[in-house]
Amino acid sequence: MTWPTALPLVAILRGITPPEAAAHARALLDAGFDTIEVPTNSPGWAQSVATIVQLAPQALVGAGTVLDAAHLDALQAAGGRLAVSPHTDVALVADSVARGLLALPGALTPSEVFAAARAGAMAVKIFPASSLGPGHVKALRAVLPATLPLLAVGGVGPHNLADYLH
Repeated sequence: MTWPTALPLVAILRGITPPEAAAHARALLDAGFDTIEVPTNSPGWAQSVATIVQLAPQALVGAGTVLDAAHLDALQAAGGRLAVSPHTDVALVADSVARGLLALPGALTPSEVFAAARAGAMAVKIFPASSLGPGHVKALRAVLPATLPLLAVGGVGPHNLADYLH
């Protein structure tokens, strides 16, 4: 599978509140982002997701730190389509996929990445990427299917993004 949006980056609106969601999402959309995540540990996260979905139905909008079926229920009710988790829970990935959501689980080891892919993940986030660095991502890429998108998360920013892309 290929990454489903034009820009292979996910904007994370950590700690955003519902009254702030539209303005922040608009700024991201204007900057070219087409995938936006609101972590479930943000205040009123489901309402923020719903607000962003209404503002930008063409964007891939979802929740991060998705840990269980209750989070998936709230994500679906808000109209989100992307379920991002910090870990490889194959039952959660399978549940996400069965609901028609795009699953983006976190993984660090080759075993976790392969398990996530077998469970139906559309991509895998390497998390926390900074723990092992760009060399780890390169080593993973050498043994993974070329069609499986990997996203480095955790400690990645303008100062090292080029290293991860390379």
